Amino acid sequence: MSIARSELPGLDARIGYVDGDDAEFPTLQSVLARAAEERTARYEQAVAAGVEAKEPEGPVAVVVPLLAGPDGALLRVIRQAVMDSRVAAELTDVLGPHPLLAEALHVRLSEAGLARADRARLFTVATAADGIILASVGGEEAVQAAGITGMLLAARLAVPVMAAALDEDGAITAVADQLRSSGSQQLALAPYLIGPEIDPTLVAEAAQETGCAAAEALGAYPAIGKLALSKYTAALGIAPPQPQGAQVH
Repeated sequence: MSIARSELPGLDARIGYVDGDDAEFPTLQSVLARAAEERTARYEQAVAAGVEAKEPEGPVAVVVPLLAGPDGALLRVIRQAVMDSRVAAELTDVLGPHPLLAEALHVRLSEAGLARADRARLFTVATAADGIILASVGGEEAVQAAGITGMLLAARLAVPVMAAALDEDGAITAVADQLRSSGSQQLALAPYLIGPEIDPTLVAEAAQETGCAAAEALGAYPAIGKLALSKYTAALGIAPPQPQGAQVH
């Protein structure tokens, strides 16, 4: 959220939790309701002060699911929270697949010593791992979406990359066996996850079962904030912020 704010100063960015308690972790439903109340209050205050003001138009909020790929169960919960709030909010797609997520995965692998940092921005680089397993959650659709980002990661690392469901029994092991049978011996597990959407022990258990090292989840990598912001600007039909010094032609 801080990254998104730094990219677009003045952005009113808030966090709504799927599993919140409305105290320390406000639920998405309550965050939306509060945003609607505040917008109405600002309009009423302007009218009371004699300021000529238009009635608010457009969505009260844009809800961006903080998910690298589609997760049907979580998305149903998010959609239900938006409907239950009775607020005019727009729900965007998830963040991936996207080239920036392939970059983020590469960085997390290099931080774990499982891939060499791409300092020269070359697509073919030496890597400590000769096979990568992308671990996703959300069923077959999520695996397919992860596979698209996996192709981009494979181009960066010049090693085979295959996606598998972390929440499906035996799926990670099956993919590991497939990679090893095709010649890969030094495998690495790359969580195709922001992080909070799963039990963190799942990645460690999968790595132990397959006998391979694991990178950290994507977490607060800068690309995540930028992608979330791009979903917001696209939903509102506004131009994304330009980097300093960039010229618009």
